[in-house]
Amino acid sequence: MFTYPKKIVFALSLLALILPTGISPVFADGSRHALSLFGEPKYKQGFAHFDYVNPNAPKGGEVREAAYGSFDSFNPYILKGTPAQGLGLIYDTLTASSLDEPGTQYALLAKTMSHPDDFASVTFTLDERARFHDGVSVKATDVVWSFETLTANHPFYRAYYADVDRVEALSENVVKFTFRKSGNRELPQIVGQLVVLPKHYWTNSAAEGTRDIQKTTLEPPLGSGPYIIDTFETGRYITYRRNPDYWAKDLNVAIGKYNFARIRYDYFSDFTVAFEAFKAGDLQFREENNSKNWATGYDVPAVKDGRMTLEMPANGSVQGMQGFIFNTRKTKFQDLKLRQAFNHAYDFEWANNTLFYGQYVRTGSYFDNSELAATGLPSTEELALLTPLKDQLPASVFTDVYQNPENPDPNALRQNLRKAKKLLEEAGWRVTNGKLQKDGQIMEVEFLLVQPAFERIVAPFIQNLEKLGVTATIRTIDPTQYQNRVMDYDFDIIVHSFGQSLSPGNEQRNYWGAENADRPGGRNLIGIKNPAIDKLVEHIIFAPNRAAQVTATRALDRVLLAHHFVVPHWHIPTHRLAYWHNLSRPEDLPLYSHGFPNIWWANEDKPQ
Repeated sequence: MFTYPKKIVFALSLLALILPTGISPVFADGSRHALSLFGEPKYKQGFAHFDYVNPNAPKGGEVREAAYGSFDSFNPYILKGTPAQGLGLIYDTLTASSLDEPGTQYALLAKTMSHPDDFASVTFTLDERARFHDGVSVKATDVVWSFETLTANHPFYRAYYADVDRVEALSENVVKFTFRKSGNRELPQIVGQLVVLPKHYWTNSAAEGTRDIQKTTLEPPLGSGPYIIDTFETGRYITYRRNPDYWAKDLNVAIGKYNFARIRYDYFSDFTVAFEAFKAGDLQFREENNSKNWATGYDVPAVKDGRMTLEMPANGSVQGMQGFIFNTRKTKFQDLKLRQAFNHAYDFEWANNTLFYGQYVRTGSYFDNSELAATGLPSTEELALLTPLKDQLPASVFTDVYQNPENPDPNALRQNLRKAKKLLEEAGWRVTNGKLQKDGQIMEVEFLLVQPAFERIVAPFIQNLEKLGVTATIRTIDPTQYQNRVMDYDFDIIVHSFGQSLSPGNEQRNYWGAENADRPGGRNLIGIKNPAIDKLVEHIIFAPNRAAQVTATRALDRVLLAHHFVVPHWHIPTHRLAYWHNLSRPEDLPLYSHGFPNIWWANEDKPQ
């Protein structure tokens, strides 16, 4: 799977922590050791290490995780091929995130950074100690080349960094990003997430025809990160070994991290087989995403005798939207009443009680469990944004409070199916000879899946749809085929999630922007082309302060909900972790991530 730049995902309302925009300069020249969207960063200049790490964690041992499908490339920065799991371990970025505070980036490859008050640019001064794995210094020209190469070769980067006008190497160690517009408070942090690739590695050999970053490769590439590709067998496994000469190993942002001597990903074509491999001890860590497994699958001796630990630490992340998403490029899904009818046919309460053992709550926002979620009717501040767009929005944005249909009993489901039938009729669909039809077209729907476990979730949904005359089928394919079909937008309905953070920004363009709707490999999987939504996204990106950002995000949330682009799923406000006794973690995990594998370590005195 393609690896996107990390935006730490947060969930709790942190109004009490929000300070005035901007931070006080730390250095005499106005440069800073950190960039924060929420005032002063938690960690001051010269901090020893992040609070949530164990600075004395032992180094050594191997950990094995599951990966799924296969891989045929070590180049994750093009659309071609299927990259191996874990490639982010071999690369460094200009800045690094902390896992226990919102919207903050700290110096990594960049020793310091600075930007003007209007956020029209950002300048990074590289750490003179920064080295690639071959010992060559990381230079400003590497940053420029990386930016130009990534934006040229992958639509995600082209969209993500669309507001960058130019990148200049001002000196050997200083690089400046100038933006097309001022006022984007998040953009300095976004460019700080840039992966820096070694220009000399890719270009010096290009003339000889030995390397081409526009092509797939199984030659372990050169990076500057904490790990190096060690051994692999295509489609079966890949192992990374810790680089003992990692240039940043003594930096405060790296102390207590990268403790495993080796990290191995074993590939499985079947999720059930991977689960059995974990219980047999062939894998050491698992974040469980299957409620049935969590409720019934861990009744094994290793749990009872303490060799395996099960725990549910708090997950403070904003809960983004997961659901059955419609491909609105298909004519049959372009009417919102039809899409709304599908939601009335979905019985979440039955699924939660029967399939999920009551572990979930229904998702009712694209920014659930946070202050960014729309509530009630639009506020006065929201109306100031929404009213000028009124002609481009559903009337319900202004009159209705979004609420998912509820089915506490069978009678409620029957009522919701009647509402669904009425919505379909209003959209021009009628049942003829048992088939839902419109203008001679039969409503046929394929649910494209990659996880067989979802079949038991989709099957009851299909039974309800069939009562409305919908002809629906399930097709489960392997991960490689699935990725290719999704990247080509060759699907009717898929299961997908849109991860969110407490500081939404440029990624909203990728999710909902019209310019990304038809770009192969993009993230606007729904195919949204709505100028009002585009306008609201720009309000979020260029919000002058936190209050304006919250208002714009709530307005976008209610507009997305009113269009019924998805049949919302569910979420759980905790992690579900299972791991063997020869793994350890810090006593207090950060609120916004469990941090595996970066802040965990191996107990080598405890054999598997």
